[in-house]
Amino acid sequence: MSSTVTTSPPPQSPSAPEPAQVRRSMLSRVLARPEIGALAAAIAIFIFFFAVAPPFRTLPAFSTVLYASSTIGIVAVGVALLMIGGEFDLSAGVAVATAALASAMISYQFSLNAWVGVFISLVIALAIGFVNGYLVVRTGIPSFLITLSTFFVLQGVNLGVTKLVTGTVATTNIDRLDGFDSARAVFAGNIDLGVITIEITVVWWILFVAVATWVLLRTRTGNWIFASGGNAASARAVGVPVPKVKIGLFMGVAFLAWFLGQHLLFNFSSVQAGLGVGNEFIYIIAAVVGGALLTGGYGSAVGSALGAFIFGMVTQGIVFAGWDPNWFKAFLGAMLLLAVLVNLYVKNYASQRR
Repeated sequence: MSSTVTTSPPPQSPSAPEPAQVRRSMLSRVLARPEIGALAAAIAIFIFFFAVAPPFRTLPAFSTVLYASSTIGIVAVGVALLMIGGEFDLSAGVAVATAALASAMISYQFSLNAWVGVFISLVIALAIGFVNGYLVVRTGIPSFLITLSTFFVLQGVNLGVTKLVTGTVATTNIDRLDGFDSARAVFAGNIDLGVITIEITVVWWILFVAVATWVLLRTRTGNWIFASGGNAASARAVGVPVPKVKIGLFMGVAFLAWFLGQHLLFNFSSVQAGLGVGNEFIYIIAAVVGGALLTGGYGSAVGSALGAFIFGMVTQGIVFAGWDPNWFKAFLGAMLLLAVLVNLYVKNYASQRR
């Protein structure tokens, strides 16, 4: 009697991905990053102005570009996070003036230390952000309309209160108040790096971008922000506190607007009541150029920084090249349209390559 012995084939090891598949996967991941289009544009614009504008090649010119970028980029960081969360803030530009005016007039009119005005204006700014967010989540009215209303209210209050208190449309010079010098060092100082001197706003800008990037990519709050902007109803269904997230994002924009307002106040010692009108669109465009979608749920803080850097290079590069600065507005519109098209194409291309 014979027996047949059967042996099972050895287990097959999973086949390693082909090099082409690895390359496609890496390419897809790179192209899926929101800021990739802005990075390419920033490199191209830098090379262009480096070639056509000799003054652009100097370190002092680069410092000027960084400063111009930081004054846009600081608020653009908050605006980008808010757009990722699915909302807009059209009051961000005029809120900068509100914070600066409140700080200056409170300190000067009551003969207080400059830091008292700084902290009271912070409370006022955060209250404005809270009201914006609360009205949006409670009423369901689009944030475009809520913050547009806030824009007009703040614009009128800024002009009316400033003229009522000072008799003009500008605050009184506050450079002799106690605490002015220390506040100036924090908000409007400069740092000598030996080969180049940069404004402290550049350091703050980098810090804000780093913190925002960490929040978006490494924390549960970041996941909530993306979820709230991508699909608020689905986010609520899985337990995301969408109202708190959106209110917090509006308050984040208000905080950064307050910070920029303090910089402008302590940099110039006085501010005009009409300051910041129109800048809200520049902040939004910087975020869009940096990869944020108008529909929400997509974008990055680094992208907003690249968008602001592009603005800084263009505004200063046009001057260094000796061109008519009025062309900047034409560039602004063209860049916005191009950025939207490029971001949409890259996002769709990356999705197809996965």
